[in-house]
Amino acid sequence: MPSKYMTRQRRAILSYLGRHADELLSAREIGEALQGQDVSLSAVYRNLAELEAEGALLRDSHGGGREAGYRYIGAERCRGCLHLSCKKCGRTFHMDSAGAELLADTLARLEGFALDKGDTVLYGTCEDCRYARGP
Repeated sequence: MPSKYMTRQRRAILSYLGRHADELLSAREIGEALQGQDVSLSAVYRNLAELEAEGALLRDSHGGGREAGYRYIGAERCRGCLHLSCKKCGRTFHMDSAGAELLADTLARLEGFALDKGDTVLYGTCEDCRYARGP
């Protein structure tokens, strides 16, 4: 259920998240980015919790770090998309729709499992990182 109030701080947070859709961001990173707009860190945490409850954010603690990351999926271009996230560089992107459908269909047929593409992130290594030359 969407939040009843659209405060100045919430608008600033949503605007920032919309410009950084699909990026994994910590509450601290969001707070630092919005410091000049008088958005308190407590307001960031409170709004992130509300947005997560509303289904507009995915909370991710996959990296094993102490601080969770948040990925905004409330942007129109993210609706129903399967996300791929690189464990090396942290980049997140949408899986090609044909590939996502093939994966979802295969899971349904072989496992009897209905994949929620809009709420799923697959982790691995992106092409750029896989083929990057080391020092």
